Amino acid sequence: MSTLRIPSAPTSPRDDATQLHSAFKGIGCDAAVIVNILAHRAASQRDDIQQEFETLYSYDLKKELSSELHGNLKKALLLWMQTPMERDITTLKQALTGHIPHPELKIATEIICSRTSSQIRQIKQAYTSTYDTYLEIDVEAHASGNHKQLMLAYLSTTRYEGPEIDRVLVENDAKAMHKSGEKKFGMDERVLIQIFSERSKAHLVALDSAYHKMYGRELRKAIKREASGHFKHALLTILQCAHNPAKYFATVLRKAMKGLGTKDTTLIRVVVTRAEVDMQQIKEEYQKLYKKPLIDAVRLETLGHYRTFLLSLLGSN
Repeated sequence: MSTLRIPSAPTSPRDDATQLHSAFKGIGCDAAVIVNILAHRAASQRDDIQQEFETLYSYDLKKELSSELHGNLKKALLLWMQTPMERDITTLKQALTGHIPHPELKIATEIICSRTSSQIRQIKQAYTSTYDTYLEIDVEAHASGNHKQLMLAYLSTTRYEGPEIDRVLVENDAKAMHKSGEKKFGMDERVLIQIFSERSKAHLVALDSAYHKMYGRELRKAIKREASGHFKHALLTILQCAHNPAKYFATVLRKAMKGLGTKDTTLIRVVVTRAEVDMQQIKEEYQKLYKKPLIDAVRLETLGHYRTFLLSLLGSN
């Protein structure tokens, strides 16, 4: 579990709320003060600050941030001020319905396929209570083909989350995948959907190893060869997160900063949502994969208070 650095001088939520209110006064706002306070407070402290701000000034802190900040700093801070559940459901809703006729299915796939079975159950409940519709209905409306079938199956199935595996079932799954793919023209998508939506993470890791041992080919490479588009992305996300979520998110961050132009939406989403989950492990995986500290890569791709905020969430090397 990553921990955020708290400034050495302790302050109360009321003191923080008062300083934030002062930062909003006058023309514009003092973004440096806002970043210095909020980037260094844990989730429970941020909740307390919001409550104190509303008690003292009868105004919602997030609304104040939204009206006073701009650009990527505004997007990042507003996401940071949400709970993890709020982040997931608002990002899912925006990805599925906020870009019609071109929903951002890659983002929706990342969230759904990287969460545990129990997290998905909570996400579905929160999504329904917030938006008065089922998450499955929005997926049904905006996804298509095998990708849609996998997403719906993944959302509706409760998966075992423990470490134990059934080695006979692992071998049977490896044989079923091989039989459906290697001897025909492409893998049977129904077999892939069943296995990847129903099996535990521990099972998929064992399946990956068994498939390679039995047939001399990595399961990841077989998927890349046999599947395509969002369906391929979903299968690979499930498999990679079964193995090592931190490594998966390190590669997502690398892709966001690689080439011309940084994909700030992805950078913000991953840094903010993983800062209090597994950021230390992500930094370690990034260093292993790319021989460069993640914090240095982010520093090169960002500017101003936006840079300061993201670097504060990343912590020190």
